[in-house]
Amino acid sequence: MADEDLTLKGIGHLLYTDLLPLNRDGTDISMKFLEAVVKKTCLPFVASDFDRTQKVVDFHQPDEMLNLVDMHIPDDPRDLDSLLYDCHQALHYQVKTGHPHYLNQLSCGLDLVSLAGEWVTASANTNMFTYEIAPVFILLENVVLRKMREVIGYKGGDSILCPGGTVSNINAVLCARYKHFPECKTKGVHGLPCQPVLFTSEHSHYSIKTAASAAGLGTDNVVEVKTDAKGKMIPEELEKQIVACLNYEGPVKKKPFFVNCTCGTTVLGAFDPVEPIANICAKYGLWLHIDAAWGGGLLLSEKYRAERFLGVERADSVTWNPHKLMGCLLQCSTVHLKEDGILMNCNQMNAEYLFQDDKQYYDCRFDTGDKVIQCGRHNDIFKLWLMWRAKGMSGFRRHIDGLMATAEYMTEQLKADTSGRFVLLWPEPECVNICFWSVLFCFGVLFVSLYFLF
Repeated sequence: MADEDLTLKGIGHLLYTDLLPLNRDGTDISMKFLEAVVKKTCLPFVASDFDRTQKVVDFHQPDEMLNLVDMHIPDDPRDLDSLLYDCHQALHYQVKTGHPHYLNQLSCGLDLVSLAGEWVTASANTNMFTYEIAPVFILLENVVLRKMREVIGYKGGDSILCPGGTVSNINAVLCARYKHFPECKTKGVHGLPCQPVLFTSEHSHYSIKTAASAAGLGTDNVVEVKTDAKGKMIPEELEKQIVACLNYEGPVKKKPFFVNCTCGTTVLGAFDPVEPIANICAKYGLWLHIDAAWGGGLLLSEKYRAERFLGVERADSVTWNPHKLMGCLLQCSTVHLKEDGILMNCNQMNAEYLFQDDKQYYDCRFDTGDKVIQCGRHNDIFKLWLMWRAKGMSGFRRHIDGLMATAEYMTEQLKADTSGRFVLLWPEPECVNICFWSVLFCFGVLFVSLYFLF
């Protein structure tokens, strides 16, 4: 876009003080400014996201970027034309995460209905801790999360939206810790006569260790269980580790309490066998958590769900990120608890100045702020609800099945290639992760490395 197009005719010289609310007569100016930001920066960027002739990113090193984009904080206010140009510059050098050739992250694509929902959310600019300040959004959260629990197979239970899968997993660990060691809430882990221990596969997400650290349990007390050639946790190895922990004869007794079952590992997309792991957890009285941040979208598929999620309803908690396979805009992560009330019991601090149970004009059961560790939360529900309304359950099933069909097609193309250029790490991927070596590329890198080394 030419620089002359990035101007606000007649108002570009004005300042933020000419906008609402500082200027009570600034409605027209304010609307023109916002309209220009959307039309001249946001919409062209969205269009370029889907343009295959456009580059995914105009990449520059950090020191170069600091010279290309004026980032300093000025002493004096900048005019509206300058602010419009700032918006343009920020998007010009941003990675196009909705581009068809963008394959860098597990969260990618740009769902336009979800985008519209996020714009509405930003316009409302409300917190999500009480019904009185976000009545529609709080009820939408209640409706959507209840639907997700139904999909999982829970009867009742509780859920919350979190800022990412790591925080969802932290919430699950905190609830499990409270369930097994309720005194931790008031006395801390130093008041325990034993050392709580967590178990997870060696291919699981690092957030389980993060959760152990945040909960005061220590990363040394996270036991990584061996996986098979497909990247799936081996149940027999899990039980062996649990028994070894129970038989530990050190100065402080070890107490197993939490098992993380990954459904969709980050690299291979592997699904740990839920049913046999659930049997082991039931045998030893352990909390079973399913980290389906990545693979949770397959719960919506009648075709792919059964084999991968057999026994999912037996889990005590489930993490599921709609901003991944479901394609919702970042960020949108959920954690679901089978036991109703445990989120509140675990996290409630009874801040009476904010959460007033004696309110008579509405049902305070819908307030969420006292049952989470954050208090204030961003409104992540509207964009998810709106895209679910657009697709319906049937549309999301087609969406997920389509992703898997595309992955299967690519896998078959790689298998059919006879040039020897590609080597599949696993010929039957369980998710949309397709791991392979590009032989020519690898040898090229090796050759260049050896050239400069010798």
